[in-house]
Amino acid sequence: MSTTTGHVNGSQPRFTNYVAYTDSNTSGQSRIGHLDVEKSTIQPLSFSSGAPLANLYQVIEIGETNIEPAGEVIQLSSVQLLPPISGRDILAVGKNYFEHAIEFNTSGYDSSDKVDQPTHPVIFTKRSTSIIAHGEPIFPHPGFTDTVDYEGEIGVIIGKGGFKIKEANAMNHVWGYTIINDMTARERQRDHKQFYIGKSPDTFCPMGPIAVPACDLPKTLRVQTHVNGSLRQNSTTDDLIFSIPFLVQTLSAGQTLQPGDVLATGTPAGVGFGQKPPVWLKPGDVVEVSVTGLGVLRNTISEPTATNQTIARVEKASHIPISNLDKTCGGVGLTEVNSKKLYYRQAGDASKPPIIFIHGLGGSSEFYTPLIASLGLEKTSSLHLLDLEGHGLSPTSAKSTITIESYAEDVHGLSQYAKISRATVVAHSMGCLIALTLATKYPELVSKLVLLGPPPSPVPEVVRDGSVARADTVRKSGMVAVVDAVVTAGTSAKSKSDNPVGISAVRMSLLGQDPEGYAKGCTALAGSSEALPVSQIKAQILIVTGEEDKVSPPEVCEKYGQEIKGAKVQVLPQVGHWHIYENLTGVSNAVGTFLSM
Repeated sequence: MSTTTGHVNGSQPRFTNYVAYTDSNTSGQSRIGHLDVEKSTIQPLSFSSGAPLANLYQVIEIGETNIEPAGEVIQLSSVQLLPPISGRDILAVGKNYFEHAIEFNTSGYDSSDKVDQPTHPVIFTKRSTSIIAHGEPIFPHPGFTDTVDYEGEIGVIIGKGGFKIKEANAMNHVWGYTIINDMTARERQRDHKQFYIGKSPDTFCPMGPIAVPACDLPKTLRVQTHVNGSLRQNSTTDDLIFSIPFLVQTLSAGQTLQPGDVLATGTPAGVGFGQKPPVWLKPGDVVEVSVTGLGVLRNTISEPTATNQTIARVEKASHIPISNLDKTCGGVGLTEVNSKKLYYRQAGDASKPPIIFIHGLGGSSEFYTPLIASLGLEKTSSLHLLDLEGHGLSPTSAKSTITIESYAEDVHGLSQYAKISRATVVAHSMGCLIALTLATKYPELVSKLVLLGPPPSPVPEVVRDGSVARADTVRKSGMVAVVDAVVTAGTSAKSKSDNPVGISAVRMSLLGQDPEGYAKGCTALAGSSEALPVSQIKAQILIVTGEEDKVSPPEVCEKYGQEIKGAKVQVLPQVGHWHIYENLTGVSNAVGTFLSM
C-alpha cells in the first residue's frame, strides 16, 4: 500500500489509496480522497476541473489522469469513513481456495455440491445493505444466528464493463482491489441451501478501508485474517481454484458486468468452523483482514444490545428529490425554519427596529440589496432576508406542496426563530400576497407594510391559468423558456430602451432560479383564488407600483388603497413590475419617506 503520493514522469501526482468519507465541511455528502497511512491524513481529490469527487464510480469512469488534489490535507480522525464503494449487491464466490473447500465440505455447513473441489465457481450475492465501512461495528443478530463467522477476502472492482469477456482479456476489465470480510451466519447458510440468507445480514460485509488500482499492486496478493490478534487465515491469490480472470469470464458469460461491480473472490482455510472445535465470533471480538497493498480492514463484533446501524441508514435514505440543494453544496449555510432548510441572513444592527423582506416570484432576497444600500438601512434597522422555499438558495422537496399560506407560515416561523415582533414588512409582487396573508393572520407581527406591485386578490382566473401553464413550461424546458416573455411583459418601454443594467438584473434573477422552485411558486400563485380580508389590516401601509406594471396596475393598487384604511398609494412613471431594478431612486424616495414617518 502506498503511503504517500508518487509521481509519473517526475511531475504528475498519482493517488492510489482511494478512501471514501464524509466530514463536517461536506454537509453529509460523500467525498473521495487519498489516504496517507503513515501520517493518518487524507488528501481530498477532485476532477481536473476542480469539482470534488464524490464516489469511486466517478474515479473509475474519469481515470487517474483527470484527478487532482483539492484543498488542504485533513486528519483521518476528523472524518467518518465510508465503504470505498457501495450501492450494489456484492458478487461473491464460495469454495475458491482448495484447503477451504475441503474444510467447508467436511464442516456440515456446506449446502452446495459437497465435493472437495467444485467443478464450477459457486456464485452468490451479498445484499448491498450488508456493506459497512472499516471501523464500524458488526451487529451479531441475536435470535437470528449463533454461528457468526468471518471470511477474509480480496474484493475485485470492475473498471470496464463487458459481456462475454474472454479470460485472456479479463484483467483489462479490472480496475483494482479492496478488502472484504464476508461475514456469515453459518446455520442460515446451511439450512437455506443457498448462501444468500446466511451471507446478507445487516453489517455482514465490512469493506475497505481503501481501494487501490490493480496497476499499483503486485500480481500476487496475500490475504490474512487475525481474530483478537491471532492469525487464522493466510493464503495468496496463487492458491485460488478459479482465477480472477476465469471468474470475470464466468460472471460475464450471461450478464453484462458494470464498472464498479465488486467481486469477492473467496476465502482461504482457517474460518471459525474450521477450528477444532469450531470457534464462533462473540461480542467484543476484533476481526482484522489484511491484503498486500490494501492495509487492514478492522471491525469489532458489537454487543447483542447494540443498535443495528443499518436500520437508521435505510430509514434515512430517500428517493424523493430535493431541488435547488446543490447551490449550497448540500445545505451548507441554511437555517431550519418550520422543519425546512431555508436560506436566511440577518444584517444591519440587531438592536434596531426589525425589517422583514419578502421577495416575489422569480426573485430572491438579493432583490432588496440596492434598496438597502440606497437608504442606508444597515445602519438604522435589523434586516431579515429570507429566500422563499425553492427560490434563491432555498431548496424544496418534491413532497412539499407550496402555497401562499405555506410561504406566510415560513416567514412567521422565521419571526419566531429570530424573535421578531412589531416588524416592518417589505414585499414585492407575489411576496405582497404573502405579506398580506401574514398581516391578516398575525397582526401583532406587522406594524408597517410596504407593498411593491401587489397582484390583485383574488388572482384573476386568466392569470391563474397562465401561471399553471408557465409552471408546466419551466418543468419541461427550464427558465430559458420563459425569461424573454417575463422580461418583455414585466418591464417598461423606458427600461427596455434606457436601462440595460436593470434588464440584465431581471434576467439574471430569473435565469438563476431553480426551475422546480419557480414552478412551485407559479402554482402557489395559481392557488390564490380567494380574496384576502385586507380590510382587517391595521398596520400602516405604503403601496408602490409602476405606471406600466401589468401585474399590479395602478387601478388594482387604488382598490387596495380604498379597502385598507389609511393606505398610501404611489405610482412611479415609466416603470414596470421590477420597480427596484427599473427606478431605484423613485422606490427609495417613496419607501424612505414612509419609513421615517
